[in-house]
Amino acid sequence: MILIASDETLRVPNSDLGGDVVEMAAEEKMSVYRASRSIKRLENSLYNALRSIYEDSTFVAEIAGLWPDLPLVANLRCGLWYSPRFEATCYFKSTDGHTNNLSFSTSRLNLHLAQLAGQKGGCIIVDSTRKGKRFPDSMSKTISIWACVLNRAIKNHLQRMSDTMQQGIELDSNISCNGSMDGGFRPAEWDCTLHLPTWVPNTEKAIIETHLEDWTRLLEDCHADISSLASNLGKPLRPLWISQRTLIWLNEVPEHDSWDFIPLILVSASGMSQLRTTSGFSWHYIPGAGDDEESWARGLSPDMFWKHSFELIDAGPDLCNRLVAEIVEKERVYHAHRGEYSPQVPVRSGKFLASNLTISSEESYVASQSMKSKFPIKSMGSTSCCNEQSLFWLGQTNIAVCATPHDSDASTDIDCVLNCDSSSKPLCFQSVNSYLHLPIMTSKVDRFSLIRNLSSAIDFAKTHLSIGRKLIVCCHNGEDISICVCLAILISLFDEDGEHLLSVVSSCVLVQFCM
Repeated sequence: MILIASDETLRVPNSDLGGDVVEMAAEEKMSVYRASRSIKRLENSLYNALRSIYEDSTFVAEIAGLWPDLPLVANLRCGLWYSPRFEATCYFKSTDGHTNNLSFSTSRLNLHLAQLAGQKGGCIIVDSTRKGKRFPDSMSKTISIWACVLNRAIKNHLQRMSDTMQQGIELDSNISCNGSMDGGFRPAEWDCTLHLPTWVPNTEKAIIETHLEDWTRLLEDCHADISSLASNLGKPLRPLWISQRTLIWLNEVPEHDSWDFIPLILVSASGMSQLRTTSGFSWHYIPGAGDDEESWARGLSPDMFWKHSFELIDAGPDLCNRLVAEIVEKERVYHAHRGEYSPQVPVRSGKFLASNLTISSEESYVASQSMKSKFPIKSMGSTSCCNEQSLFWLGQTNIAVCATPHDSDASTDIDCVLNCDSSSKPLCFQSVNSYLHLPIMTSKVDRFSLIRNLSSAIDFAKTHLSIGRKLIVCCHNGEDISICVCLAILISLFDEDGEHLLSVVSSCVLVQFCM
């Protein structure tokens, strides 16, 4: 009995000691985690991002100087930060070039870029990427796929025109003056090869080539103006890749018109990550700093940055945040005094939730300008069902947008509500038919959720708008899903002047359009 008692008394302190060791190890692990996160936040500071962009812009300017006649084009949105002067923009997504997600998007045809390249003899496209890669997938594969598909569609068009000529049928004057048919490239000579950089493996290239025929047919079936494109392009399109590690002999730079193709010079502005110093302070270089601007820019837009670039760079890390806040607020007040929609940009500490962000003054200015003539945005203030949130009416369409109301009861001045929030409480209405809740997920959770629910949303809007009722469309922040749903309703139920259409476009057509 004594031995057992003494043995048990020995076990108790041992178990307590083990628990203390585990707690100490957990605390040490958490402290290391907190320290690493703190260091990462310091490295990814606002000043480091702006200084990195400024340094990379000098490389972009040097490459642009090698071919001064070629237009400089920014790939939205990251590329827009790397130069104060862009002649145009384009939109190629890296996700379209991701492995196992390869695709050709008919909603991002970028035909204006092909037209511009044809008119100027080529173009320089600017983008950047985070550390780990020299080029973003948008440049490595997406643009390469796009150029190849366009070349194949143009070749098919030229072949049809050539067959028509051989049959002796009179051609349209636009076709007869086509350089590709008269003394230029013949259809058989038109290069349709898939040109990829050397770091893309041959296995992935083979996979892409199996889809090219289907993607070419997809482009032709979407009724793109291939004829106009063919008449504008005297040579096939072909991408070239330049990064900060590319070796260029300045005395052997070829003229852009000396190639037997129209060059798409893809410039990745990203450099190597490293600690850099100046006379007054040190700073950490961030590759691809212009990416994901919502998480660091604090409402600053590329235009604002380049207007005040010297002030911001000279301010240093200690004064940069305050100076950016002053610049953003002055820009907001400037637009607000002119009656333009210009919300305040809150500065949040801790994690930056993209779903709760307020759009920048530059984005809101562009939006208000583009909709001013047809659907001016008007705020009703806080007298609606949203209480502390504003309603924004789209002209005289009887459609308004707002964030999801927090109250369980809707105000009596609201006729009907279309709630697109995936996680909100239902509102109370006297009539059940006056409220529709469509739990639409964000694209990162379910990319097809919006498409599946569009027809129900349009039918609900059609039912109530046709009898003169006022419709409120809301989502979690009033700036994401609700905007897409409103756009679908406007396209389907209204003409260009904001007048309600008597004959409504079928919902299934709109769903195909959105895909």
